[in-house]
Amino acid sequence: MPVAQVQRKDLKPDEVLCSYCTAKCCRYFALPIDKPKTWEDFDGIRWYMTHGRISIFVDEGTWYLMVHADCKYLRDDHMCGIYEDRPAICRSYTTDDCEYDNDSVYDKFFESPEQIWEYAEAVLPPRKKKKPYSPTMTVELPLLSGV
Repeated sequence: MPVAQVQRKDLKPDEVLCSYCTAKCCRYFALPIDKPKTWEDFDGIRWYMTHGRISIFVDEGTWYLMVHADCKYLRDDHMCGIYEDRPAICRSYTTDDCEYDNDSVYDKFFESPEQIWEYAEAVLPPRKKKKPYSPTMTVELPLLSGV
């Protein structure tokens, strides 16, 4: 089914906006997370981002973890394969303010662990450095028996 870009205002009374969309809302989910304040917080976010297609975004001051993953019931025609029995969160979702024609611009958007780490380096005080290894340090090794 071809998908044409139609303006919301041009929809006829019997038309559904979803018929013209590629199911943007069914291709990810996002959960609010605490705003990172420390190196440990940013390191945790960096760890999240090492697990597949994960993004972090900030919208109106709230930080979100976004997991890019298509719904398993999304059909090839971009419609729901379990529409009559879809989860409550899907039932309550409306096209009134959906992202159909949203430009997806956020206050902040991070797509890689390197980007979030670079941001942490820009906003946090420098990390405390670990003591460097010194070749003059003595290390006791266990004795091997029979040698």
